[in-house]
Amino acid sequence: MAIKVQIPTPMRDQAGGKAEVDVTGSTVKAALDDLLRQHPGLTAKLFDNGKLRPYINVFLNDEDIRYLDEMDTKVTDGVILALIPAVAGG
Repeated sequence: MAIKVQIPTPMRDQAGGKAEVDVTGSTVKAALDDLLRQHPGLTAKLFDNGKLRPYINVFLNDEDIRYLDEMDTKVTDGVILALIPAVAGG
């Protein structure tokens, strides 16, 4: 069993068209590093100068990582990380 990262529709082109990618790692950061190793095209969509872009929300199962330990949040096999870009407009 692996960690699953759900890829939002606007980023699927950079993830080979996949809606979900299996990754490994012991923290959110390590899991995202593995995601970027597999799909380097996602780097510019998710990070700016090594920091997660402010409009990208990451949820561990149903918990926003900002209310946990952020990128240092521990992950285990079977969890789902959801990448949710913020939506703006009027």
